[in-house]
Amino acid sequence: MAITSANQLELLQTAEAVAREKMIDPELVIQAMEDSLARAAKSRYGADMDIRVKIDRKTGRATFARIRTVVEDDGVENHHAQLTVKQAKDHLKDPVVGDEIIDEVPPVDLGRIAAQSAKQVILQKVREAERDRQYEEFKDRKGTIINGQVKREEYGNVIVDIGRGEAILRRNEKIGRESYRPNDRIRCYIKDVRREARGPQVFLSRTDPQFMAELFKMEVPEIYDGIIEIKAVARDPGSRAKIAVISYDNSIDPVGACVGMRGSRVQAVVNELQGEKIDIIPWNQDLATFLVNALQPAEVSKVVIDEETGKIEVVVPDEQLSLAIGRRGQNVRLASQLTALDLDIVTESDESARRQAEFAERTKLFIDTLDIDEMMAQLLVAEGFTNLEEVAYVETEELLSIDGFDEGTAGELQARARDYLEAQTRKAIEAARALGVEDSLFDFEGLTPPMLVALANDGIKTLEDFATCADWELAGGWTTENGQRKKDEGVLEKFEMTLEEAQHLVMTARVMLGWVDPTEMSALTDVAEEEEAEA
Repeated sequence: MAITSANQLELLQTAEAVAREKMIDPELVIQAMEDSLARAAKSRYGADMDIRVKIDRKTGRATFARIRTVVEDDGVENHHAQLTVKQAKDHLKDPVVGDEIIDEVPPVDLGRIAAQSAKQVILQKVREAERDRQYEEFKDRKGTIINGQVKREEYGNVIVDIGRGEAILRRNEKIGRESYRPNDRIRCYIKDVRREARGPQVFLSRTDPQFMAELFKMEVPEIYDGIIEIKAVARDPGSRAKIAVISYDNSIDPVGACVGMRGSRVQAVVNELQGEKIDIIPWNQDLATFLVNALQPAEVSKVVIDEETGKIEVVVPDEQLSLAIGRRGQNVRLASQLTALDLDIVTESDESARRQAEFAERTKLFIDTLDIDEMMAQLLVAEGFTNLEEVAYVETEELLSIDGFDEGTAGELQARARDYLEAQTRKAIEAARALGVEDSLFDFEGLTPPMLVALANDGIKTLEDFATCADWELAGGWTTENGQRKKDEGVLEKFEMTLEEAQHLVMTARVMLGWVDPTEMSALTDVAEEEEAEA
């Protein structure tokens, strides 16, 4: 098949038709044709030759040209596509390296095999252009909602026609037991767009929390305008959801705006989510207040925050426990997701029992160590004293502020506390030496004798042993495995050592041993001070 004048205009018409069908630039189709014809010409004239084809965009005439490049005398690697400066003088007046000599060659006569090969090249180029166009179109729409039409269902996954391509809604991204039939209209959230070998893949979701947030943005103009902001979303798809909102205009109630007149706005979202119940909660910068709101409809008596571990204890009335936890733990789970915190729900009676146990334990400690009666020990506990160190080294005025305590009583209590602590220290020193703790660790500032005993029981008996420890091995910490937070017990955790203190001690030991440059220690201290100042 030769490219004759009869076929010239057909090239342009074919390019236009393909570009229209695939919704790509006609220029890309013509370039693909040029590449395919050039490849066919190489098979006719020789693979070593540099044959290029140019199709006139107006007439459709295909021009075949052989290109030879001028190179250095010793740089000729392909005699069919390169020539020296001397050889080029037969074709150019003053040739220089890099010049190209263009000779037109007769159009090729495409046989059946060559024509098939050219067709494959065109189809491949068009397919690549179509994939690039699809990816460029949808990559910037990630995180938005799209309307589509169901084409088919494969193994529970729904293939959705989204206009200029297809997307997939996996079965784990569907709400509950949703089922769709071909040609059903569907609204989804574009969760991800990826380039893959088989072309761009658009992944949809109806269970993603942001799907609900985008639906509210469509239904509530104040959210779209930025007057109201969605701060957090938590969902149990198809069952229940919580959404936290805040208004930047004091005259607008964020919850009321999201609910709408007679619930019209929120009901539109509920209908789209297959009847999913939605709790709209006012967001608050105060964590405790926000948490109380997040646990609605349950009432909360008290919130106790442990900043070090990131856990929060929520105390609720006994009759509110089941409501706070929710069916199968749904309410507390959603509240935990909304606040991004671990929540521990306890009843007032449980908390009271625990506090009574702690009170009794501390009372017994003071009775046994200070040799005082139960009433005096209870007075100390009631005033907030939790250990002997506080009694021994607190300012005397604090003890005198307790009803019934005079100077003599306060002085006697502090003397007994100090004597007991000193006796315990002597015992700890003897125990540490008996366990083999070396002087290098005894002389290390920051470790008390009881700490040395705990370290020795864990096999840490020298300064070198101590320097190899990680901060969390000493102070303890938390790790997350399979989505569950797990407590790592620290060797010195019972002495209330923090991670920052443990890190400082370990780094100091490494500096003393010459393992670490002192400048690194000072840099670490500067960073810690900056973080503390920011906090």
